[in-house]
Amino acid sequence: MGESTLEIAEGVLVDGKSQSDYARAKQITRGAVSQIVGRVWKIHLKALNIPDKFVEVTAILPEHQAFIVKQWEKEAQRSGK
Repeated sequence: MGESTLEIAEGVLVDGKSQSDYARAKQITRGAVSQIVGRVWKIHLKALNIPDKFVEVTAILPEHQAFIVKQWEKEAQRSGK
């Protein structure tokens, strides 16, 4: 991957910067930025080696609900189901 690709992906995925801002700054379409981000995200997910029929979830929850979800995650990892 090129330096620009990594810069865009890190800016969007890690730093939370807008895809539109990168499109303007790099003088490329927003669709091109979206494709770059999507390609890097797919590589990231593949590297996680997520088992079949499992999905990664990101959520903002009250503390007690987040605790429950984390317990579910530990249980699923132990059982592999």
